[in-house]
Amino acid sequence: MPKGFSRRKKQEEPAETEIVRVSQRWTLTLPKRAREGLAPDQIFEVNRRDDGVIELRPRILVDQSQTWFWSAKWQEMEREADEDIAAGRVKGFSDVEALFDDLDGAEAE
Repeated sequence: MPKGFSRRKKQEEPAETEIVRVSQRWTLTLPKRAREGLAPDQIFEVNRRDDGVIELRPRILVDQSQTWFWSAKWQEMEREADEDIAAGRVKGFSDVEALFDDLDGAEAE
């Protein structure tokens, strides 16, 4: 085998990998492709795994008064409502009186 060659196959990085450098102030710049679709003030969750990998996950801060909407139970109900809408299991009303008339009829059934 020629000098300087190894039998081990060189591991190649995925084609989407880009290299960035952390500055002396511990900041880094996300490459353009990585920041597509992000707001300039984007919040990230940072996780350093046991294997040394550092993960950045975009997150949205939710106003404390709105956290109920993001609960697992409420999100399940939202999915059910979306399914009902997609399946046509909804009614439309021209005014409030028509809605109440329909509700009154449902109670009698």
